Amino acid sequence: MQESIPEALVNALRAARKVAVLTGAGVSAESGVPTFREAQTGLWAQYDPQELATPSAFRRNPRLVWEWYAWRRELVTQAQPNPGHFALAAMEQLVPEFTLITQNVDGLHARAGNQNMVELHGNILRIKCSADGRLVTDWPPTEEVPPRCPQCGSYLRPDVVWFGENLPYEALATAVSAARACDVFLAVGTSAIVQPAASLPLEALQAGAVTVEINPQTTPLSRHVAFVLAGPAGEFLPRLVETTWPGTAATGPAEIFT
Repeated sequence: MQESIPEALVNALRAARKVAVLTGAGVSAESGVPTFREAQTGLWAQYDPQELATPSAFRRNPRLVWEWYAWRRELVTQAQPNPGHFALAAMEQLVPEFTLITQNVDGLHARAGNQNMVELHGNILRIKCSADGRLVTDWPPTEEVPPRCPQCGSYLRPDVVWFGENLPYEALATAVSAARACDVFLAVGTSAIVQPAASLPLEALQAGAVTVEINPQTTPLSRHVAFVLAGPAGEFLPRLVETTWPGTAATGPAEIFT
């Protein structure tokens, strides 16, 4: 028997002018994207991911780090958005002000149709200059790994936040502002452990928002929120959208934009 969607949550969403959503690795895992540590398989099993995702690792062995991210990028491009992604894209169309904050770097939310996004940890599909952070979309053909920035000659690197690096200031500031200003805040598929993202639901809670957690597992956040939907995003998010806005299909792109 499916757990019902609380009527009080439905009413809060219908009345909300501003909704913020934080998503974590659990949402991507439902699309088959390996979590950070699950990506350590095959040739990569001998490496600690924290030894591949640091500025010092890149300085020490840029080729190794580049090739690991190239492999992970290939996994991401093979994945497809799941019903949870599409439900959030539908929700963005139904709420006056909607902000999606994600810890994921796979770009699946954008592929599902979300537009007003904050990518806290960057995007593995983007490449930037390791010297000045400028995004680079193409470079001359080369056999050198990593390739070099066509502007300054520095190595190129993935546009993701590594261990030991700060989150982009503007992205974090936007996320905090959205959390503090929203009427309803949803934490979806996140462990509620990794900072500073883990503090965002608490910011919303302290500001008086209705807080919701959607996660199959109990997390440190569970005991603080108003509503806990204990299950996968791909199950609960479409049901939440359909229950709140009846007649809204939220399982795929065709249903959202017709």
